[in-house]
Amino acid sequence: MSVWALGINHTTAPLDLRGRFAFALDQIAPTLQGLRQSLGQGHEHRNVETAIVSTCNRTEIYCAGDQPALDHTLGWLAHSGGVSPDLLRSHSYVLEDGPVARHAFRVASGLDSMVLGEPQILGQMKDAVRAAESAGALGSTLNQLFQRSFAVAKEVRTSTEIGAHSISMAAAAVRLASQLFEDLGKTRVLFVGAGEMIELTATHFAARNPKSIAIANRTLERGEKLATRFGAEAMRLADLPDRLHEFDIVVSCTASSLPIVGLGAVERALKKRRHRPMFMVDLAVPRDIEPEVKQLEDIYLYTVDDLAGVVQTAQASRQAAVAQAEAIIDAGVQSFMHWMDQRDPQHGVVPLIRQINGQADAWRAIEIARARKRLARGEDLDAVLDALSRGVARKMLHGTMAELRNADATAREQTAHTASRLFLRSQSKKPL
Repeated sequence: MSVWALGINHTTAPLDLRGRFAFALDQIAPTLQGLRQSLGQGHEHRNVETAIVSTCNRTEIYCAGDQPALDHTLGWLAHSGGVSPDLLRSHSYVLEDGPVARHAFRVASGLDSMVLGEPQILGQMKDAVRAAESAGALGSTLNQLFQRSFAVAKEVRTSTEIGAHSISMAAAAVRLASQLFEDLGKTRVLFVGAGEMIELTATHFAARNPKSIAIANRTLERGEKLATRFGAEAMRLADLPDRLHEFDIVVSCTASSLPIVGLGAVERALKKRRHRPMFMVDLAVPRDIEPEVKQLEDIYLYTVDDLAGVVQTAQASRQAAVAQAEAIIDAGVQSFMHWMDQRDPQHGVVPLIRQINGQADAWRAIEIARARKRLARGEDLDAVLDALSRGVARKMLHGTMAELRNADATAREQTAHTASRLFLRSQSKKPL
């Protein structure tokens, strides 16, 4: 069994390219089915386990199968995003076996995030696992990989201070807004979307007591639910073009595949505002706000990549925590690879254990069937049970006894040593 992964993230690929490969949760199942179907067209890649982790900062495909298929997986992903395999390869990372586990553990622990130690990625990975399970694409190998990732992440977060000095994307947005507006208490803030990132960002802005807060969402009911938390107004996305001019700060993060806020809408809003500045943050991948908006005067537009420099602070104070986390991850990788080695069909012990258990079950079934026939004939119960136990014991010991009787001196000595260790364990214990 082999595991492999490929992906792009905020360190390897620009925002617009990442946007081509962003998958909403409801897209994961059909996407995984398409990937597995593509892999299954060749005889050597049937029944491949697959999972996709897709966030604003990364898209990663994890696979497990008898033989690695990195080139095929990369080609399929490139086709799905409408780019050439060479272009995708130049912005991606490909991993196999141990490095896959190390990467997954680092991602789950927040060590590979734009915000070091950020906790949201763990929930996003768990969502990805649930989506893969629902699609029937997750097998024992990938399930083991992800469950171990979650366990390692928990240990990292409880045993180190990896997230103690981090500045979140939400906090960074507030910091930048404060540089533009002297008093956030006089600003009107609009949040587009009602997901986890918007909820987090709204919490940070609400703490600065802005003049008003509004939540615009495609589903009004969900928007109203979030708005209630902050004493905010809920509005429909359809009303956004007519009301955009009312707001000084706009933060957007939706799962839309197309921009929600266009250049024309912002231009009209600026005219109504008489060119008073607007601060805009686009946390979505793909973009919610057309990139041309950034060229307008009086518009201060920031993307997730623009915020990267703001969040990379207090680096020195986190180095000790990073070193501790890496040590925990090293141990986790070794444990996972040991688990994988045990299941190797040629050299692992698990296939042998399964064969031994199967043989023992077959012998047991023979003796039980024989015992039932004797009971049906009315034979004594104790005699039948004695014969049953003797029959099973003889079958289990036959191979060992034959080796002891027939092997040459050297082989007999080795067999005797092994047999005594396996069957005479109670006698090897020292008396108390």
